[in-house]
Amino acid sequence: MRLLRARIDQSMIALWLGHEQTETTEIYLHADLAMKQRALAKTTPVNTSPGRYRPPDTLLAFLEAL
Repeated sequence: MRLLRARIDQSMIALWLGHEQTETTEIYLHADLAMKQRALAKTTPVNTSPGRYRPPDTLLAFLEAL
């Protein structure tokens, strides 16, 4: 993730990790939640207040029953 944040090309990262294909490297590039949160923060609509999703109690009850 540090290499990705340093704007190192994904194909170069794949070579350094010994991956034959860049698609294998994709698995690791989706792991950084902080990076995702920063990207999502930039897409907040203008007329809304920022915040996190709060699922309704019925959804939480359903998931806990699984």
